[in-house]
Amino acid sequence: MKTTETKSTSAQKSSATKTQSKGQTVKPKSDAAEGLRELFVDSLKDIYWAEKALTKALPKMAKNATSENLVKAINEHLTVTEGQIGRLEEVFKLIGEKAAAKKCDAMEGLIKEGESIMEETQQGPVRDAGIIAASQKIEHYEIATYGTLAAFALTLQEEDAAALLEQTLQEEKEADTILTEAAYNTINFDASEEDEE
Repeated sequence: MKTTETKSTSAQKSSATKTQSKGQTVKPKSDAAEGLRELFVDSLKDIYWAEKALTKALPKMAKNATSENLVKAINEHLTVTEGQIGRLEEVFKLIGEKAAAKKCDAMEGLIKEGESIMEETQQGPVRDAGIIAASQKIEHYEIATYGTLAAFALTLQEEDAAALLEQTLQEEKEADTILTEAAYNTINFDASEEDEE
């Protein structure tokens, strides 16, 4: 009877070890966040880097776009993004932290994807449609991030910081709407005409 129980326990331990080795449990780094405030600050650093990287990517997108409406929307969003960087610096001050950037892998990947789309399309309506697609992926990432950050700030009773983050969230939602309107008003239809030629 004991032999069966030992085998069963041994099999359970072996199964648990296999589950962990398949990546189910991630070992935290030595400087991993232990509390919500640390996660909040870490996430702020991440989006701070992301916004700064975006100020370098947007001019390239504008230069490669041919639709006047799209170029205008991108350039306007560049100005808005620069304001958002200043707002993030204000958030860091409000919570007593130094403004610092930490590389954002997600934004780096989204920007690279945008560059790939431009390389894989001819300049004109098709590339414009691709630029909108890439831009909206970026906007959706930012909407998710700022929504989360605003919620974290409220939970941490950082109401002033939450208000600033909410303001940026609304700007990102507005940018997404502008891109959608640009796509559906002309650009996607112009791009579809390229298929017919």
